[in-house]
Amino acid sequence: MNCFHCGKGVMYGRSHTHHRGVAGGRWKKRAPKTQRLFQPNLQPVMIVEHGVYSRIKLCNKCLKRIKKDMVDGKKPFLKLANVPANIIAAMKVAESSRATAPQKAKISQPKADEPMAQAV
Repeated sequence: MNCFHCGKGVMYGRSHTHHRGVAGGRWKKRAPKTQRLFQPNLQPVMIVEHGVYSRIKLCNKCLKRIKKDMVDGKKPFLKLANVPANIIAAMKVAESSRATAPQKAKISQPKADEPMAQAV
């Protein structure tokens, strides 16, 4: 199974556990390395796409990206059907703090033809 958004799937690799051998470094006591599969951390989620609800699997990295974009006020790449209550609360807090935050003053840069004031 692959992630719906990024396509992350099964990866092949080798397991390596550190095996403490005997003193003197006997070669036959070395740590074994066996072939294994690394599975992606896929989570089932419900999304709304073109007004239709569908159940897909997303890797946890993509799911975290969607939730973070929602909290930050950015448009996520997928719309979740059932948003957790803590995400909704965080979105409201972030929105209210953006509305009440003072605007940063712009620092004016000197023009090219004006000489810069130098300390004497």
